[in-house]
Amino acid sequence: MREFVRANGLGLVFGALFLLSVVGQAFAGVAEFNDAQLVGGFAPVSFGQYVTSSDFAVDVAENWQSEYLQFVTYVLFTVYLVQKGSPESKELPNEGRESDKEQKVGPYASDDSPAWAQAGGWRTAVFSRSLVTVMGLIFFGSWLAQSVAGWAAWNVQRLQNLQDPLTWAEYLSAPDFWSRSLQNWQSEFLAVGSMAVLSIYLRQRGSPESKPVGEPHSSTGVSG
Repeated sequence: MREFVRANGLGLVFGALFLLSVVGQAFAGVAEFNDAQLVGGFAPVSFGQYVTSSDFAVDVAENWQSEYLQFVTYVLFTVYLVQKGSPESKELPNEGRESDKEQKVGPYASDDSPAWAQAGGWRTAVFSRSLVTVMGLIFFGSWLAQSVAGWAAWNVQRLQNLQDPLTWAEYLSAPDFWSRSLQNWQSEFLAVGSMAVLSIYLRQRGSPESKPVGEPHSSTGVSG
């Protein structure tokens, strides 16, 4: 067990932090929601009612979709774009998908390469794009969930204000949907861009996300 924890510490710690954050968000969210309910003259809801509500679902889904949008765009853009001096970038001039030999696929695969990297044909093609494919599906799935949950939550507010509800298609063009999406997207793009640029000039000793402390600023694609 100790060896398992040591070998998987990064995933385990972030998994635990994720669960604690979701639970914390739920408790803070139900308190905020009930405050708004009381101000509006409506009855408060229980914790169980809140975590199964569209209000909680839309808050969770909008965070997930923005995070996976960050990953999808980052993985795709770093195939073709470089940033001189950043450990987050490939070395110049290695832009592009690289050769089969460099990627160790098909006849260039080693004995311990994944089976689909060795197979060739459609299986290698699918496996070669599997990271972006899965993350893209999670992004679109969570964005769809956000749209449905946000639509339901928005219509609850409209009904409380004696306004007619919107159809799902109408909600997709409403300011609330795009405000929820874009306020998260801009923060994700800022974070990724900042990481790529700041890591040119700043260091964190021992981190694979940083260059070695003594590495020149101009070194690209080198991690500590």
